[in-house]
Amino acid sequence: QLQLVASGGKMVQPGGSLRLSCTASGFSLENYFIGWFRQAPGKEREAVSCISDSSERREYADSVKGRYFISRDNAKNTVYLQINNLKPEDTGTYHCAAEYHCELRLHPRWDYWGPGTQVTVST
Repeated sequence: QLQLVASGGKMVQPGGSLRLSCTASGFSLENYFIGWFRQAPGKEREAVSCISDSSERREYADSVKGRYFISRDNAKNTVYLQINNLKPEDTGTYHCAAEYHCELRLHPRWDYWGPGTQVTVST
């Protein structure tokens, strides 16, 4: 099954850090732009970051700039999302998807959705 599997989520305290992983299953992600998406409880899924195939271009939603850092290791077929200074509003299920452009919005061209990973920020 061709999909991107997110992992690394857990419950953390405010101010903590976390690194999420997005690993391609059944295909190589090296030629794709990869986006990270967050869905908070009761809210719509939103794009928070994306990275180009060469890592030259990295985009962040205004709400996460300065705390989220996206990177990739094509040799490991994995994209990472480092989240620092975690806040309660970071709570949600994080998914990743692939596209040929970096556009921070949810649209039908994002593909290869797979299981997400839950991040909970709480005391």
